[in-house]
Amino acid sequence: KMTQQMRDLQLAQARKPPGPSSPNAAKRLYRNLSGKFRVNYTSFDEGSLAGRGEKEKLRKSYLFQSNAALFEAVELQDLDRVQELLKQYSPEELDLNTPNSEGLLPLDIAIMTNNAPIARSLLQAGAKESPHFVSLESRSLHLSTLVREAEQRVNELTAQVVNEAPSADCSEKEKQLKAWEWRYRLYKRMKAGFEHARVPDAPTNVHLSVASSSSVQVTFWEPLSVNLAVVTKYKVEWSCSPTFSPLLGEAVIDKLKNLHFTIRGLVSGTAYYVQVSAYNMKGWGPPQASVPPFAIPSNWREYDGRAPRRRGQAEALDHLLGQVKTVHQHCVCHEPCKNQPQSRKHSVSKSLKHLFHPGSKFLKTLKRGLYLTAIFYKDDNILVTHEDQIPVVEIDDTYSCLLMQDFLWFTKVSCMWDEILWLRQCVTVSQSSCSCILQTRFKMLLAISQMQGLLGIQDLGQVFFEPVKDKQGNILIVTLREVKTNQTFESVRWVPICKLQTSRKSVSSPEEPTALDTLLISIQDKLAYHQRSSHALSPGLYLGYLKLCSAVDQIRVLVPEQLPNILCHVKIRSNPNISREEWEWLQKMASVEEAVPAEPQSENSQNHLFQELQVAIKELMTLVNIPLQEAKDFRLYSQEVLDFGGQVSFLLLLPPSDDVCTAPGQNNPYTPRSGFLTLPLQIFELGEEG
Repeated sequence: KMTQQMRDLQLAQARKPPGPSSPNAAKRLYRNLSGKFRVNYTSFDEGSLAGRGEKEKLRKSYLFQSNAALFEAVELQDLDRVQELLKQYSPEELDLNTPNSEGLLPLDIAIMTNNAPIARSLLQAGAKESPHFVSLESRSLHLSTLVREAEQRVNELTAQVVNEAPSADCSEKEKQLKAWEWRYRLYKRMKAGFEHARVPDAPTNVHLSVASSSSVQVTFWEPLSVNLAVVTKYKVEWSCSPTFSPLLGEAVIDKLKNLHFTIRGLVSGTAYYVQVSAYNMKGWGPPQASVPPFAIPSNWREYDGRAPRRRGQAEALDHLLGQVKTVHQHCVCHEPCKNQPQSRKHSVSKSLKHLFHPGSKFLKTLKRGLYLTAIFYKDDNILVTHEDQIPVVEIDDTYSCLLMQDFLWFTKVSCMWDEILWLRQCVTVSQSSCSCILQTRFKMLLAISQMQGLLGIQDLGQVFFEPVKDKQGNILIVTLREVKTNQTFESVRWVPICKLQTSRKSVSSPEEPTALDTLLISIQDKLAYHQRSSHALSPGLYLGYLKLCSAVDQIRVLVPEQLPNILCHVKIRSNPNISREEWEWLQKMASVEEAVPAEPQSENSQNHLFQELQVAIKELMTLVNIPLQEAKDFRLYSQEVLDFGGQVSFLLLLPPSDDVCTAPGQNNPYTPRSGFLTLPLQIFELGEEG
């Protein structure tokens, strides 16, 4: 009996929160601490184990109090406290879906008092309704019982308070009476909420799209009216018939953070109809058919049977690299490598001896030449040598070749940090030609090996997109890597970046800073570029803007500063797939700005894509600062959809053919003024691959 379990409320009074108290909080805490959850630690004889046992007991006691606090916060409709507890503890620690002695869960109380904000917070945390309510009748009977027993307890306590003379015991009963009167009102409010509620309206904005050749995706919003009861789940049904008879399948969605569902395992080329309905404590509401009413699983490649552009390319390259390694495996240039562990001083060639000499170390100052510097950072700290210098090694003190060609070759080498020794040996074979280019690239590999050896690590990170130069003829190739663990390195230590910038004594004038000073001054910008260039796009279909400009020795591509590894872009929609029907429609459009047939009145995927593209084009032109009237001759690239890993895809918007790539000295009418930069095309390709 509930009335027999309500005793001794002193504990609840001792920690009484602002506002009316709940007697159930004390009862639950007392039951949990003294009942079936009590843990026996008497078997531990050793002090350390007993100490850990006591700590565990205290931890469980604290969690039980948190469970009681959650119930009380829901009953008192304290949204801030509910959200605080959900953030502080996991659902398991809160016993979020364990019914109390009245057979209620926190979500039951929230929905039957029609407290939508608390109910939504609980649902997003994974809360469920009580399994005891198997029907409307069982819920109604349960609430009636709670109201009746609470009313009976109020009457009993009222009679005792009226008939007894004033005393300490009478004062305690008055407190119990007030608490039970509050609980009686709560149960009556819950019962009235249940009786006045009705099933919810149908969900709104039910949109159906093609997700792949074997799946469709449905997205939807909450009903306009939930009819005095919070929606706790949704049902998605699908069929090949517009009457939904027979029904092919259904799925119940009770995780309401994102209202969408992907129906998988469908047959390509078959039309599927979908409808969605909502559920509250009064039952399922009417279904809402999707817009468009059906979708046909397909992919744009089915239009002409085109295979993925990169299918098998990675495997073919790996195979080719393996063949090259096999050819060089028994080459004479590998003999020193085989004998090196036994007798290094005899096996290492004369040109490599300085790498293993104790005098081989980082440079403090630069003389005219080409250098490599590696920047490792963690939070606001950077790795420096024991002389508080950024690690720098020399590549070539007599450099006179074409910098951009060698720099771009270096960036490709950065994809194979673990293969430097092998690459160095392969380049050695061809060194007899005495080519300036081969000599420089061999020295680059030597410098990389030296940097790896001094730091004790192979991966030097990502190459910054342009070298740092000064007027004294120094050139710095910069690599950047973020360290996310407490990793230790040889010959270097961590210091705050701000300390390094303020403590370094410049040896150059502000008018003509050295490359090292320039690097130090701009290091924050370079770290920001590195962090932004590693960001990934969320899944979806995007509209990208392709704009190139050429120079004597390179082609550069326009990218946003905030995401330099991706073209200038805007998001069209969250679904990355272009269906066959949508692609067929795009093929019929020579240009978005040409005369397009009037927008169809019927709802279909082509019409929806048309609307999405209109919005995206306007947004993209605003982003790159190009007036719409100047973009009237822009075109959609209709040869293919650019696919990145299956979760991100791009449609490209191109300027007129004569303006896609601007030549040196040519007026460039389609370049934004700020917030963008141009990267060498090869650098951009490496970043995009990453």
